[in-house]
Amino acid sequence: MEFSSFSDAHVRRASATMRVWAIFMLILLKSDIVYSNSNYLIGLGSYDMTGPAADVNMMGYANTDQIASGVHFRLRARTFIVAEPKGNRVVFVNLDAGMASQLVTIKVIERLKARYGDLYTEKNVAISGIHTHAGPGGYLQYVVYLVTSLGFVRQSFDAIVDGIEKSIIQAHENLQPGSIFINKGELFDAGVNRSPSAYLNNPAAERSKYKYDVDKEMTLLKFVDEELGPIGSFNWFATHGTSMSRTNSLVSGDNKGAAARFMEDWFEKKGIGRTDSVGFQEDDTPRRVSNIIPNPHDNNHELLELAASFQSPPGKPVTNTSSVARRVRGVLKQNGKPKFISAFCQSNCGDVSPNVLGAFCIDTGLPCDFNHSTCGGKNELCYGRGPGYPDEFESTRIIGERQFKKAVDVFNAASEQIKGRIDFRHAYIDFSNLEVTISRGGAPEVVKTCPAAMGFAFAAGTTDGPGAFDFKQGDDKGNPFWNLVRNVLKTPNKEQIKCQQPKPILLDTGEMKQPYDWAPSILPIQIFKIGQLAILSVPGEFSTMAGRRFRDAMKTVLSADKDFGSNMQVVIAGLTNTYSQYVTTYEEYEVQRYEGASTLFGPHTLSAYIQEFKKLATALINGRPVEPGPQPPDLLGKQISLLPPVVVDATPIGVGFGDVRSDVPKNSTFKRGDMVTVSFWSACPRNDLMTEGTFALVELLQGKDIWVPAYDDDDFCLRFKWSRPFKLSARSTATMEWRIPLDAAPGVYRIRHFGAAKNLLGSINHFTGSSSAFVVV
Repeated sequence: MEFSSFSDAHVRRASATMRVWAIFMLILLKSDIVYSNSNYLIGLGSYDMTGPAADVNMMGYANTDQIASGVHFRLRARTFIVAEPKGNRVVFVNLDAGMASQLVTIKVIERLKARYGDLYTEKNVAISGIHTHAGPGGYLQYVVYLVTSLGFVRQSFDAIVDGIEKSIIQAHENLQPGSIFINKGELFDAGVNRSPSAYLNNPAAERSKYKYDVDKEMTLLKFVDEELGPIGSFNWFATHGTSMSRTNSLVSGDNKGAAARFMEDWFEKKGIGRTDSVGFQEDDTPRRVSNIIPNPHDNNHELLELAASFQSPPGKPVTNTSSVARRVRGVLKQNGKPKFISAFCQSNCGDVSPNVLGAFCIDTGLPCDFNHSTCGGKNELCYGRGPGYPDEFESTRIIGERQFKKAVDVFNAASEQIKGRIDFRHAYIDFSNLEVTISRGGAPEVVKTCPAAMGFAFAAGTTDGPGAFDFKQGDDKGNPFWNLVRNVLKTPNKEQIKCQQPKPILLDTGEMKQPYDWAPSILPIQIFKIGQLAILSVPGEFSTMAGRRFRDAMKTVLSADKDFGSNMQVVIAGLTNTYSQYVTTYEEYEVQRYEGASTLFGPHTLSAYIQEFKKLATALINGRPVEPGPQPPDLLGKQISLLPPVVVDATPIGVGFGDVRSDVPKNSTFKRGDMVTVSFWSACPRNDLMTEGTFALVELLQGKDIWVPAYDDDDFCLRFKWSRPFKLSARSTATMEWRIPLDAAPGVYRIRHFGAAKNLLGSINHFTGSSSAFVVV
C-alpha cells in the first residue's frame, strides 16, 4: 500500500517536471537564444566544369602536341560559403583547373552581381586552381597563356564560368547553421623539391629553421551541419599537379582531383559512422551501388548464361538528352541531403614535385645534373619519376591516395572549433613598376619591381615537364641566337634588362601589347579572415621558402588581432583569382632555375607581395577599408580563336553511331583488377560536353532485366579515350577502359557509351551504344 502511494506520487511529480521542461524548451525555441555548437551559416556546392575533351590543347606544360582526347575523370568546381548569420560572408571556390583566370573571375563576379546584387563581389569571392596540367586550355585572357591552345577557346571558358557559378549557387542555397573545425597534419611522401640547388642558395641560417626543403603540413577545414553532421572538407597542401605527364591526353584533375574523388567516395561508402569528438551520430550517406547490391547468383554458370542472353545491342539514337546526363552519384543521391564535398586545394607549390623518386636521365638511368637538370647537357632527357613509375596513372593514384589518407586522419581528429568574426580585404596592385621598401641588414632601401618578363630557363621547363631545344635551367647568360629570335617579337630596353637582372630576358611579355596584352600587370591580392584562420589568396605559385617568408611576415602583423591569438592559422591559397606564374625568394631568383626565370616582375617580387599584403592585413585588423586599386582589363572582346569548329561526324557505310567496334569476348569472365576494354563508333566530344553527364557508364545487372549504374567517367577506374584515324577525319572511335575495382560486386556487367554527332546541316543528334554483357567474379 505505502509502496503504491509512493510510486504514484513520484509519477505525478515526474510528469509535472516534464511539463515544465517542455514549456522551457518551447520558450527557448521561440526566443533568440540558441544553445548550439553552430556559430556560422555554412553551404557547400560542387558542379561539373570538365569542358571540351577533344581537340583542345591542355593548359600547363605548354606542349603543342598535348591535345585532349578523352577523360581520365571529370573536372569540378567545389565551393564553400561561410557566413555570419547577420554579418559578413566569404566564398572560396576550388577548381580542378590549372589555375584561376582573371577573365573567368571577372565574368563570374558579373553573373553573381546580376543574381545577388552586392552580396558576392571580387572582395569576398576567391577562385583558386589546383594546378592540374591535364585540363583544357584557352580560358585565360593573356596572349602568352593562349599560344599553344591556338588562342581563346570559348567552350572551355564557358564550361569553367558555368561550373563556378552553379557551384556557388548550390552552396548559397545549401546555407544552414553549422560549425567549422580546423586541424593539421604532416604528410611526408607526396612532394620533393625539384629545384634543390636554388633552395640551397637561401641563407643557411634560414634553412636551418626547417627540417625539410618543402612544406609537409596539410591544413584542413571540417564543415559540420547542425542537423546533418559532417558535410565536407577543404584542405591546403603544397605539391604540383604534374603526376600526369606532358604526353598525357586525357582530361584529369591529377593527384589532387583524384584525392577529392577518393575522399568523397570514402564518405559515401564508409560514412563516418561512429560518434566522434564533435558528437555526431551514425552517418547515413548512401553507398555506391556496386557495394550495396548483393551478388544475384551464387553459381558462375548461371551468371554466364545470364550474360549470354544480353548480346551487344546496336547503337540507338537518344531523344531525351537529360537521360544521357544522369550521373551515378546523381542516381544514388539521397533526396533533401547534400552530398559530401571534399576539396584538395593548392598552396605554395612552386618548387614542389609529386615525382618523389627523383629526376633521372631517360637514356642512362642516372640522376640528372644537380644544378641544371640536364643529361649530357640536354634538358629534354631529364624526367622526374613518380612513385608508380613508369605508369603515370598509378603515380597519380598513389600521390592522390597519400593526400586522401592524410586528410581522413586529419578530418577524423579535427576538434579545434573555428570561432570569431568573418572579414576580408581585397585590392588590385600594379606590379609592373611598384616601389618596394626593403632592408638588407642596413638602412631601408627603395627598389622597384619590373614589367613582366620571362627568362631563358623558362623555356627549359622542369623535371616534371622538360622543354626543348638547347635551353637549360640555371641559365643566367642567354645566347645570341635566341636573343635574335626574341628581338623579332620585342627587344627589351636597357632599363628593363637592368631591372630583371640576373635574368636574361627571353620574352619581354610585360611590354608586348599586340594584338593585346601578353602578360598581366594588375594583380588581385586578398585576405579572408574566418575566426582564427587567415586565407592568403595569391595569384601565382610561391616557392617553398617564399611561402614561408610570406606566412611569417603575415603572422607578425595578424597576431595583433585578438581573434587570431595563439591559435592563429595561416594558409596560402595559390593560383587564386588570376595567374602570374612564379614567386621565388631573392636568393632563388639569382640562381635562375625555371621558377626564378618564371618570376615575372623581377628579383623583388616577393618583397612586393609581403609589403602589399601587410597593408591589407593592417587594414583588416584595424577595421579600415583599403583603396581598391586600378581595375584589371577585360579582354574578352579582343580574344582571337584559331581552333576550327567540328564540321561533321561520320561512320563507315552500314555502321551507326554507338555501334560496337570491338566488343568483350563472347561469354567472357573477368576478375577484380582486370582491365575490360570496349570500343564504339563515335563522334566528337565537343558536340556535347555531357556536363553533369557521362561519356562512359558501367552498369550492373540487378535481377533479370534491370541495369543499374555502377561507375561513370568521373570514376578513377573508368577511362574514356577518343580518337580519329587522322587529324581531319570525320570518323572517330571511343574506347572505354574499365579497371575492375577490388571492391566491385560480383555479377553481370555491361559498358555503355553516350555521345552526340553533328550532321552536314549542323544538327546535333545524341546516341548511345552498349557492349555485350560479361561476368565479374
